[in-house]
Amino acid sequence: MSHFDVLIVGAGHSGAQATIALRQNKFEGSVAMIGDEPELPYERPPLSKEYLSGDKPFERLLIRPATFWEERDVTMLGGRTIVAVDPGAHMVRTADGETFSYGTLIWATGGKPRRIACDGHDLRGIHTVRTRADVDAMMRELADVREVTVIGGGYIGLEAAAVLAKLGKQVTVLEALDRVLARVAGEPLSRFFEAEHRAHGVTVRTGVQVEAIEGDGSVSGVRLASGENVPAQMVIVGIGIIPSVEPLLAAGAEGGNGVLIDGQCRTSLPDIYAIGDCALHANAHAGDRMIRLESVQNANDQATTAAKTICGIEASYDAVPWFWSNQYDLKLQTVGISAGHDQCVVRGDPATRSFSVIYLAQGRVIALDCVNSVKDYVQGRKLVVEGLAIDPAALADATVPLKELSA
Repeated sequence: MSHFDVLIVGAGHSGAQATIALRQNKFEGSVAMIGDEPELPYERPPLSKEYLSGDKPFERLLIRPATFWEERDVTMLGGRTIVAVDPGAHMVRTADGETFSYGTLIWATGGKPRRIACDGHDLRGIHTVRTRADVDAMMRELADVREVTVIGGGYIGLEAAAVLAKLGKQVTVLEALDRVLARVAGEPLSRFFEAEHRAHGVTVRTGVQVEAIEGDGSVSGVRLASGENVPAQMVIVGIGIIPSVEPLLAAGAEGGNGVLIDGQCRTSLPDIYAIGDCALHANAHAGDRMIRLESVQNANDQATTAAKTICGIEASYDAVPWFWSNQYDLKLQTVGISAGHDQCVVRGDPATRSFSVIYLAQGRVIALDCVNSVKDYVQGRKLVVEGLAIDPAALADATVPLKELSA
């Protein structure tokens, strides 16, 4: 049985950053990273954007080249899935029966795409967008596809829809709620993106329920609860992820929708940390609600916190969340968490395709969504960090820089 002083389960953004931070903070013990996929750690956000469009080859998605990990004496154990954790023996077991022991374990497994459960869910031509293999499978089929249906109007679904529309496909987006991005943004932003997609030829339908996916062996269409059939030779499902924490929960870790961590990213199990998409934590920027954050920023910041703590350096996770999304020539940048807002202010004119939506709760700024408005994004961060109370009329006046309001 191989032993490592720090064993990292998960080779995505958080696992890679934890490894980098350990070495940056002079950790000299043995380090290994175990990942489901055979590839070295790579960036996932470009999968639904530049990689799917063919604008960026896979090699440019690598977080670091192979030589980087070799020079830092990191053992890379790809193509392995951990199915059991024994916290008492400080040991993990893979699906193939391999065992590894550890001094400290960092759980950085992220999550698996939520699968659609209706009839026809197992037909050929149904895809999710989470891994390189997912997108490669889509790309192999695209030449024979004319019509694509995207189930789910979140960021992944909309980003994929934008790329496929640019590739000349007839795209339909189906969203069960009454607007796209309903779980993460206010109505002004939702309506803006709906209009943008329609202007690019995408059919956006909200408030619709999928009854079944139809086809004989492979997809031919999506049947709605109304009985209508939406023709499609490819279906992309973007309805969220399920955190990959079953082995930890089975081992006795506290959690549910993710594994519970404290401010130093420690789980309730001895010598086990959790970071990234799978980590359930109390977030000060969400009113101390227990949440999971699915973002590169969260993955990197929690990884750094865990690594510093392991190295004996005082650290605590309290970073302001930020996100981004690229659709067509639009760059959306978000800072803060808008959930729980009781007022939103539109700053600028959406018709110009450069504007911001500012969210307030009890009079204080809690988040901004900035579309093609980098200046607002940069200057608005202070409003969120300090939770400043600003007159909504002043926020709406795009002629006054946000930095003047925060002075």
